[in-house]
Amino acid sequence: MAEALMKQMYGQRAYVQSAGVKNDMEVDGFSVAVCQEMGIELSRHRSRSFEEMQEWGDDLSQFDLIVALSPASQRMALELTRFHHLDIEYWPILDPTGLGETRDAKLSAYRQTRDQIRERMLTRFGPPTEGGEGTA
Repeated sequence: MAEALMKQMYGQRAYVQSAGVKNDMEVDGFSVAVCQEMGIELSRHRSRSFEEMQEWGDDLSQFDLIVALSPASQRMALELTRFHHLDIEYWPILDPTGLGETRDAKLSAYRQTRDQIRERMLTRFGPPTEGGEGTA
């Protein structure tokens, strides 16, 4: 979700790659639904782990910043980058998985997470790039 939001809001201004502690491959359907509400196509996106990034040739030392959205991803990023100079920021974002009893309640939790990520991006990186999504 974060990678897709960043690309929509800031376009080619920065190279963005999404990674996690583990690889779940399939993107959560609720994430797909709340991103579609903003015109973001997420259904073909596949998540990958930090280890897969390295196996596929991404050199973490080429990145300037890692934004960790969970304590586990922050720990992993710190471990993987102890020999590289790059910044790591931790953004404590609500994990919506497992929240809500009904579909509407689950979607509400995912919207809250999406909006928290978007607000953090606006605070950190400023207004969207010209031609970006603007306001939601």
